[in-house]
Amino acid sequence: MVSDKDLLIERSDEILGGIPVFAGTRVPVRTLFDYLAAGDRLEDIRDDFPTVVRERAQSVIDCSRQRGS
Repeated sequence: MVSDKDLLIERSDEILGGIPVFAGTRVPVRTLFDYLAAGDRLEDIRDDFPTVVRERAQSVIDCSRQRGS
């Protein structure tokens, strides 16, 4: 069983209409990929969205790479 603290992404109709967000935040996961696509660093995202835990953001990136390969 996965605990709440282990969740990377959550989706709820009550949070941004069901858009996937980083667990425990209102920051859309898409924002991470938009920043990276624009050439920003993970630190830049953290500066703008301090509620996004660095390790969770890195894990989302890692999971995305695994799914893409």
